[in-house]
Amino acid sequence: MPDAPPPLPKSQPSFTRRHSTVFKLLGVGALILILLIPLAMIEGVLSDRLQRRNEAVADITSSWGKDQNIIGPVLVVPYLHHGTVVRSVTLPDGRVETREVEETTLAYAYFLPDTLEIGGDVQTQMLHRGIYDAAVFRGKINLSGKFPVPDMAALKIDPADVLWKDAAVTLAVSDLRGTREGLMLDWNGKKIQLQPGSQLPGYTTGITAPLGNDQPISTPCTFSIALDLNGSGGIFFAPFGIQNQVTLKSNWPDPGFRGAFLPAERSVRPDGFDAKWKVSYYGRDYPQKWTSRTGNERFTTNSVSLFGAQFLQVLDAYRYVERSIKYGVLFFVLIFTTFFLFEITARQKIHPLQYLMVGAALCLFYLALLSASEFVGFSLSYLIAAVVATGLITWYCSHFLGGGMRTLMIGGGLLGVYTFLYITLRQQDYALLMGTVALFVVLAVVMYVTRKVDWYARDQG
Repeated sequence: MPDAPPPLPKSQPSFTRRHSTVFKLLGVGALILILLIPLAMIEGVLSDRLQRRNEAVADITSSWGKDQNIIGPVLVVPYLHHGTVVRSVTLPDGRVETREVEETTLAYAYFLPDTLEIGGDVQTQMLHRGIYDAAVFRGKINLSGKFPVPDMAALKIDPADVLWKDAAVTLAVSDLRGTREGLMLDWNGKKIQLQPGSQLPGYTTGITAPLGNDQPISTPCTFSIALDLNGSGGIFFAPFGIQNQVTLKSNWPDPGFRGAFLPAERSVRPDGFDAKWKVSYYGRDYPQKWTSRTGNERFTTNSVSLFGAQFLQVLDAYRYVERSIKYGVLFFVLIFTTFFLFEITARQKIHPLQYLMVGAALCLFYLALLSASEFVGFSLSYLIAAVVATGLITWYCSHFLGGGMRTLMIGGGLLGVYTFLYITLRQQDYALLMGTVALFVVLAVVMYVTRKVDWYARDQG
């Protein structure tokens, strides 16, 4: 018998079929990149709304008052300084010579107090401009303490050159527009009217009280000043005494203690806070006394020694939305990975357009969160946006996933992820750690589900 013809070779799968899984992954990755475009557009909307909010807040605070820096008080004593200076002199024949000439100029000696005690009661309130709010405060601040006898010899000043009649106590304050009554200095029991303006080098706004006494100050002097201030943002003090004690109380429940020194004691409650600072002069870099000829440049760096409390929310609704958008890619990856696993393990065909529709719903979650958070609290707006987005995606998936367990997995998974994101947003210090743990858990689930999948056999089948 003639030999049977050899069997025909099996037709090989096409290149596309043999690499269908790879092409599917590339397609899913391309869809995620496409969805980054609307996500970036939503982030742009957030930036515009945040800028509008900041402009409204700046408009409110510019009229009410901004950060309040209280620097002083300082005893200022003018004196006559005699010295030689180099001058250019034109001679009768037209030649110019430089000569040393004697010249008397007006200079100032500055003395800081030995002790400085500050007590403040700061009450905050919310002002509104349209849909935007700004936290402002009204503070009643009392400063008291004791000045030592001015040591002119230590500054190498001749007592005969001191102009005691022009001595003054001065205080620098950022903004005094909230003051409703005249301010007084109690100087050793004597009441002196405070006048606008500061004599501190580098500062123009504040108050000054001329002492108006021809006699030298020969004994330590006690003082007290009561201030009534409007402000926003925060209130800060300078440690001008050898020993400084600041006591501050407020109805603001979320203070931020800022500056060079933290409170020695603090009590933060839902209805406000109390804080006490105890600071010595060793923590600063300027002296207790200096003159305008030797120490002004060094003194102008005193802003680095300021300390106090800030009355701004650490994270408002806009900041929470901004942080949540940063997790947008994670949402896309989680949901699309779930769809991809359905396709691999259950042979469920899902069209790229269906991926895209679900991704669009995920993007709209952030837009709904942003728009709702401008009218209600962040927590309520987050709940509304999460329920709407989960309901829409679950309803849509029920039609192409066939309902049942797969749809419940999508809905339950979304609720779980949204809940996890909310907890992560609230945990500022542990957000990175929690996000990293979540990614490891998701990767472990994917690896477990696909651990027995023969990818080559699947593409050849």
